[in-house]
Amino acid sequence: MHHRGRHPAPHPRRGHRPPRRQRTDGIIDGTEIRVRRPAAGRKDREKFISGKNKQNAVKAMVLTDASGRLLYCSPAQPASCADITHARQLGLLQHLTGGPAVEILADAGYQGLGAQTGGRVVTPPHRKFKKNPPDWYEKIHERQRKAHSSRRIRVEHGIAHLKNWRALARHHGRREHMSDTIQAIAGLLSHQQTSTRSTGQER
Repeated sequence: MHHRGRHPAPHPRRGHRPPRRQRTDGIIDGTEIRVRRPAAGRKDREKFISGKNKQNAVKAMVLTDASGRLLYCSPAQPASCADITHARQLGLLQHLTGGPAVEILADAGYQGLGAQTGGRVVTPPHRKFKKNPPDWYEKIHERQRKAHSSRRIRVEHGIAHLKNWRALARHHGRREHMSDTIQAIAGLLSHQQTSTRSTGQER
């Protein structure tokens, strides 16, 4: 006997889909390279002092794929330039908003780009409580922060491969040549990684 209004329970395989796997198309991060201190009296001397490490440095923005393979390395900027400002100067907003829907992971230095790119840039969650947060909120926020950090750790591996080159461990040459140096090394590393990957696929 059939009763109206009742439906059979969904089949365990057909009725419940597994959660979708999180997709990551790229990861961005800024990296600093130490350089010689500009000469005393130079008007832009303070621009090279890093706000994070308080050392004379230049900064580059690095983009890798989800596995940490280098895709792009920007020209160098003085280290005092904020990560989000550097990204805007490089035209990241225009590239993302005018292109296909992708997911780019970034750290807290890029917060604000998510809203400006239609959610294409994903940063760690904002803190809703700046003072005296409840214990339950601290636990949730910390769990979300660690989950995001673990997803974007591959970009740190990509930067480490880049800095394995002696010229980028600490640059002793002219700062004016730094952009050419870092992009030349990035090109060589990207070619090396692509060749290694192709060789592995052929085996």
